[in-house]
Amino acid sequence: MALALREIGRVERTLFTLDWIEHPDERRRATRELNKGEAENALKRAIFFHRAGRLRDHGLQAQSHRASALNLVAGAIVLWNTTYLEAAMRHLERQGRPVPIDMLAHLSPLGWQHINLTGDYLWTEPATKPGQLRPLRSMLSPPLSRAA
Repeated sequence: MALALREIGRVERTLFTLDWIEHPDERRRATRELNKGEAENALKRAIFFHRAGRLRDHGLQAQSHRASALNLVAGAIVLWNTTYLEAAMRHLERQGRPVPIDMLAHLSPLGWQHINLTGDYLWTEPATKPGQLRPLRSMLSPPLSRAA
């Protein structure tokens, strides 16, 4: 019975591999999803002690707290980025330069290059009122045009 199940499994894997080779759209979709996961992992590595972190806690509960804090900070960065991506998109729409719908799929809130992860923080008076966003940066050059 075990031998028969193993052979059925091999046939299933072969059929899956043939489908995989035959459908490039499925391969592209899977690659996109893998890239999203890798981008999330890269963000969390960058947050975790500025790319040099290790879990040095020996207890399971301490490790769990540290991992939860990492997820919380990553979630806060994604929320911040999403809020400002939406604000930038609305700003462009008000200027009569709407973002094409097919381009939205290429935006990601997982970037962190604009966020200080070194631990040097300035706590000053807030530049905005509660519930108000900071002003968007002005564009230095026009966006790249899409080829038709």
